[in-house]
Amino acid sequence: MKVKTKTKNNLGDIIVKDIIIFDTTLRDGEQSPGASLNIDEKLLVARQLEKLGVDVIEAGFPIASEGDFKAVKKIASMMKNTIVCGLARANETDIKRCWDAVKYAKKPRIHTFIATSKVHMEDKLKKTKEEIIEIAVNAVKLAKSLCDDVEFSPEDAGRTNLDYMCDVVRAAIGAGATTINIPDTVGYTEPKEFGDRIKYLFEKVPEAKNVVISVHCHNDLGNAVANSLSAIENGATQVEGCINGIGERAGNAAIEEVVMNLKTRKDYFNVNVNVNTKEIFRTSRLVSNLTGINVQRNKAIVGENAFAHEAGIHQHGVLANKNTYEIMISEDIGWEGENIVIGKHSGRHAIQKILKNEGLDVTKEQLEEITGKIKNLADSEKQIEIGDVIGIGRDVAFKLADSIQYIKLIEYSVTTGNKITPTATVKLEVYGEEKIGSGVGNGPIDAISSAIWSMLDTSLKLEKYNLRAITGGTNALANVSIQLKDIHDKIYGAKSVSEDVISASANALIDAINKALHYSETIHPQKDHFFFD
Repeated sequence: MKVKTKTKNNLGDIIVKDIIIFDTTLRDGEQSPGASLNIDEKLLVARQLEKLGVDVIEAGFPIASEGDFKAVKKIASMMKNTIVCGLARANETDIKRCWDAVKYAKKPRIHTFIATSKVHMEDKLKKTKEEIIEIAVNAVKLAKSLCDDVEFSPEDAGRTNLDYMCDVVRAAIGAGATTINIPDTVGYTEPKEFGDRIKYLFEKVPEAKNVVISVHCHNDLGNAVANSLSAIENGATQVEGCINGIGERAGNAAIEEVVMNLKTRKDYFNVNVNVNTKEIFRTSRLVSNLTGINVQRNKAIVGENAFAHEAGIHQHGVLANKNTYEIMISEDIGWEGENIVIGKHSGRHAIQKILKNEGLDVTKEQLEEITGKIKNLADSEKQIEIGDVIGIGRDVAFKLADSIQYIKLIEYSVTTGNKITPTATVKLEVYGEEKIGSGVGNGPIDAISSAIWSMLDTSLKLEKYNLRAITGGTNALANVSIQLKDIHDKIYGAKSVSEDVISASANALIDAINKALHYSETIHPQKDHFFFD
């Protein structure tokens, strides 16, 4: 990809840089605990990222699993305009596997990496500086023999000796890398320090001006966005990050924050970004809905409070002139507010509009089901709130397809009271065969969970259970989130919404188990750690 540099032409006019937006939500973001997505969910996110207009999608780590390989391959085949990138360690097996996945893209990229910091070289890789450079050069050369577009990262560059980092970068460029990414892998650096690192790179490695210099910042100290912007000020022309700032540990630079900084303060940065900002809110909500990672209310750009004004003095100012307290308007990011009232007479179009704002593009059949549930709820409640619509929409839109529902809940009964032990009986359909189990617990939810687990192997463990009311009142819809962990420490999350907290809990648990079994079917066909009595 060609990138303009900030120079002057013969007339003395400033030529503005184009900043490449590299989204790694489907790779680094999916490494957030509990954020695992199946292939269909990854395709939904990839389509939305292309609508958003990001320049590069890092679709996954193809060597990690058969599922990851298939997802990257499908995304590569599907994208029309966006570069599709796969990650590979600096070895032949990884790189060839990566190419086998991304080669179907109109614009494929291989991204290979090796650690260069002292602690990584000595304690993890046990390699010398010279050996690391040799491995990096060989990896880039192999990737280049397969793909014209090659990105190389010296992992943990933020803690790597400056001169050695420059040596590695120089060698990678000489081997054919077209993009050099400088990652602050553990979020260690401070903004000025990181910006100075990029500046030093350009000074010591003149050939860096002929390639794209990228940055990939983590948020362990809360500096990911600030570090990325500092890097741009010092010449970087690609920024890597995730929607909503998700990712390992404290997450990555939030793409929406980087983009809106560059758009809102174009007078300061003097750069272009080719992102359609009106798709930001929708993309944020889709990623949140699919990963189960909620956006904090006061999150910049996409939080519920980002455009809210409660203080009287602020409200007065905004009513007089929005510019008094708003440097952006909600419409710029595609948020249109909650100004639609929903009731039993509401039509599909109003419901569909709310769901689209939430990033939920549902099928005609799904819309019919959602509308029916909302009307049924409206019959028992005077007012339906936006949160109810979204909760029901999520529940229907992200319900597992029949083809991957190995377990289905047929019926259950629960007996409870203040002087009796809660007891539950559950009938399941397990791989087409009906089974009945029973269990007791400290409460009705614990009892029904025990009944379900009585029919399953215990290698799946309940990692987290969360119950919240979507809206206020005793008749509020129950939103249950569950996370399960398998023996490989992989997390599977699921949500369910219902007027009945017991039903929501049972359905969420079954959904999470089905996700785990689907992964097992794909990655471990022998089913060595999931079985049924």
